Amino acid sequence: QVQLVESGGGLVQSGGSLRLSCAASGLTFRVATMEWFRQVPGKERELVASIGRNGNTNYADSVKGRFTISRDNAMNTVWLQMNSLVPDDTAVYFCHARLYLEYWGRGTQVTVST
Repeated sequence: QVQLVESGGGLVQSGGSLRLSCAASGLTFRVATMEWFRQVPGKERELVASIGRNGNTNYADSVKGRFTISRDNAMNTVWLQMNSLVPDDTAVYFCHARLYLEYWGRGTQVTVST
């Protein structure tokens, strides 16, 4: 059974930082493309950052230069370091794994106050 468990969300002031973690189990993590999405009520889920099996990364324009995605295949974990947070970053953040199938975590709430 595949599980993706996010942690690290919370309430932070504008300009602050948070580090999200996603612990994966039940899948061949090293070959998965790992991604972070976010969603606010009434809007579609949007891709924030991705990291491929070879370590290549991609970011949404809105987070470039502020967020960093990384992974450790030995720990089956992917992180999202979020710096210089702004209120528009407020959302539920989801971990997503892509192999032959796709898997989602349950999400972690990030709230950035003014």
